[in-house]
Amino acid sequence: MADTVDVCPLSELPPGAMKVFEHEDLEIAVVNCAGTLYAIEDRCSHDDGPLAEGELDQAKCTLECPRHGSLFDLTSGKPITLPAYEPIEVFPVAVGDDGVIRVEVD
Repeated sequence: MADTVDVCPLSELPPGAMKVFEHEDLEIAVVNCAGTLYAIEDRCSHDDGPLAEGELDQAKCTLECPRHGSLFDLTSGKPITLPAYEPIEVFPVAVGDDGVIRVEVD
């Protein structure tokens, strides 16, 4: 059964912002890409680098690993460029009626 984690109020995560939180043994980044929210595993599949420290391209909805430059598609978690070739996990994210961002984690 999945857990639902309250992350923060939407007002604290404007377009272009990212917030990382921990759930059990996972670090998850919530990214506001041009007004759409995504939740991804905050770990490059190439070398475990922290993706949330990388550069966000809001026009393409990608996040670049700061260590070796792999680009990840925020919508699917799939790498677009090498050296990463394995996808990262993505999580359902929604904003509740109370304005709080919530992520569903297995």
